[in-house]
Amino acid sequence: MSFAGEASSDVPTLPGTHSGIPAYLLEKARNAKGDVFDGRTKPIKDRQRLPVVPQGIERDDFLAALAELKVQIGNENVEINDKPLKDGWYMEHPNTHDMMTILDEEELVASAVVYPSSTEEVQDIVKWANKHRVPIFPISMGRNLGYGGAAPRVRGSVTVDLGKRMNKILDINPEDYTCLVEPGVSFYALYDAIQEKGYHHLWIDTPDLGGGSVIGNTVDRGVGYTPYGDHWACHSGLEVVLPTGEVIRTGMGALPGNNTWQSFPYGFGPYSDGIFSQSNYGIVTKMGMTLMPNPGGYESFMYTFPNEEDLAPLMEIIRPLRISMILENVAQLRHVTQSVAARGLPRSQFYSGTGPIPPDVIHAAAASAPVGDHTWAYYGMAYGPAHIRAHKLALVDAEFRKIAGARKVDPATLPADEYYFSRDRVAAGVPDIHELRWVNWAPNGAHIAFSPVSPIRGTDATRLFALGKRLHDAYGIDFFPAFCVGLREMHLIVEIVFDRDDAERKQAALDCLRDMIDEAAAMGYGEYRTHLVLMDQVAATYSWNDNALMKFNEKLKDALDPNGILAPGRCGIWPKRYRGRGWEMTRESGAASEGDGVGPAPEAKCDQGEFSGASHPYP
Repeated sequence: MSFAGEASSDVPTLPGTHSGIPAYLLEKARNAKGDVFDGRTKPIKDRQRLPVVPQGIERDDFLAALAELKVQIGNENVEINDKPLKDGWYMEHPNTHDMMTILDEEELVASAVVYPSSTEEVQDIVKWANKHRVPIFPISMGRNLGYGGAAPRVRGSVTVDLGKRMNKILDINPEDYTCLVEPGVSFYALYDAIQEKGYHHLWIDTPDLGGGSVIGNTVDRGVGYTPYGDHWACHSGLEVVLPTGEVIRTGMGALPGNNTWQSFPYGFGPYSDGIFSQSNYGIVTKMGMTLMPNPGGYESFMYTFPNEEDLAPLMEIIRPLRISMILENVAQLRHVTQSVAARGLPRSQFYSGTGPIPPDVIHAAAASAPVGDHTWAYYGMAYGPAHIRAHKLALVDAEFRKIAGARKVDPATLPADEYYFSRDRVAAGVPDIHELRWVNWAPNGAHIAFSPVSPIRGTDATRLFALGKRLHDAYGIDFFPAFCVGLREMHLIVEIVFDRDDAERKQAALDCLRDMIDEAAAMGYGEYRTHLVLMDQVAATYSWNDNALMKFNEKLKDALDPNGILAPGRCGIWPKRYRGRGWEMTRESGAASEGDGVGPAPEAKCDQGEFSGASHPYP
C-alpha cells in the first residue's frame, strides 16, 4: 500500500477538459486541492483488481459482452475497472466509485465505464445492456458528492459516463434567455460560454459548487441561490433515451420543427418530464434551461444572531418576507459550527478531545475570526437598481433587528477569502469552489447529508434542530445545520463530516442518519434527496395508503424497463427481477448492498417503433 501524499498534478482547466475549472478560479482550486491532500492519510491499495461482475451474469459472458461493446463504440471508450480505486478530489473525482464512501470502497463499485458520444450511442449501449441483461448506471459528470457521487447502486453495474464526450452547449439564445445543453456541460462551462459571447444580460443559477453537470443537478432536483434557484422548475424540454432504447422529446420537442422547446415546457397532453427526475426511467441526453435576466444591480448582506433560541422568531420573520419576495433568493441560515469549519481548518486546530466540540470552544473560535462570534448567520442578496434595493434592504433590516443582538456585518471589514464573498458570488450567478472547505474538518474528509423539507415556521425549525442536535450528541458528531429557505418551504441541510478511513466514525455517521430519517418521518418531515445507501429507507417513509406511490413507481418501472437494466434501485425503485431478493438496504441489512441474485427477465424488446429512431440534430 501507499499513502495519498501530496497532490501530484495541476488542476484540470476549461476549455481543455469538460470537467475543468475556469481560469478565474484556478489559483483557488490549486489551494483547495493542496488542503485536501494535506489532510489525507487514507492509503491507496496498489493491487490490481478483478472487475466486479454483476449478479445474474457469468464472468466469461460478461467480458465477452464488453468486448462486443468495444466493437460498437470504440475500444478506447470502454474501460474495465480493474485498477486501484483512487479517491481523487472534487476536480479530479473518480467515476468508478463514491470518493466519499460511507461503506467499504469495494461495496458500491462499477465493473466498467463506457463513454458514449451521442444519443445514438446511448441507444446502442441501452440495447446492448438489454441483450446481455447487464445493469447500467448513467451519470452526467459524477459530482453528486455527499449523495453517492458516481457510484452505482448495484455493485458491478456498468457506469455510462455521459459527460466526457457529450459536453456541448448546443444553443444559447440571448433573446429568449434560454439554453440547450448536453450532460457534460458544467455550471462553470455554461457561465464561461455566456461571458465569452458577451451576453452580460444573461445570468445562470449555480449551486454552491459549479463543477457539477447542469443536467445532472437539475434532474436530481438540486438547487441554487438566485431567484431561479429551483432548477427543475427552470428547465424546459428533455431528450430522453428510454430503457428499451427508444428516444423521446418532451414538451414542445415532440413537435417536428418546433421553435419553443426551451421557452414553453408543457406542449400538449400529459406532462411527462417529472418521471425523469430522481428516477430510473430514462437517460436524459439533452435539456433546455431558462436563464435569469441581469437584474441591473445586486447587493449581498449578512446578519448574525447571538443565540440558538433566536431560530424560532427568525423563521417567523423570514417567512412573510420570503413569500412576498422581499427576501428574493434561496438564502442560507447557517449555524456557527459550520461557519468555523468553512475556514477550511482541521477540527484538531481548535479541539483535540472526543465527542462533539464544546460550545465554548466553537464560540471562542468564531470570536477570533473576522465575522465575530454568533450562533446563526443569514446570507442574503437584494437585486435590482439601487433605489429598489435600498427599499427592500431597509425592510429586512427593520425586521431582523427585532432579534436582540442582531448585527449586520460590514463586508468592508472582511478579508477577500472570507466565506461571505463566496455566498456573494454564488447568489450573483457566478460559480465558485469555496464551499467544500468545511470537509477539511476531519482527516480524509468526507460528507453525507440529511435533507428534510418543512414549512417555514419557527416550531418546525426548532423541532428539526432539536432532533438533529440530540442525535449528533448521542453519536459524538459535530452538528452542521443550515436552513435553505424556499418560497413556502425550507430544506434543512445537515452535513455530517467524517473520516472515510475510520470505520467506527463511518458507522456512527450512518447510524445517526438512519435515526434522523426515521424520527423526522414520524414527525411528518420527508427528505427531498438522499445518499444511495439510504434511498430504500427514505423511499419507504413515503408510505401513505399502503405504499401506493411506490406501487405506482414500480408499475412505471416494469412498463418502461421490462428487463430491469437501467439503474436498478435508484431512489428505491427496483425492477421486478430484483424485488423480493433482499436488495433493499436497511438498518437490518447492515453494510451489504447486494441481494440474493436476480430473477429471469422476459425477452428483450428493443424494436424500432415509431418513437425509437435516432435523435434528430437540434433544432
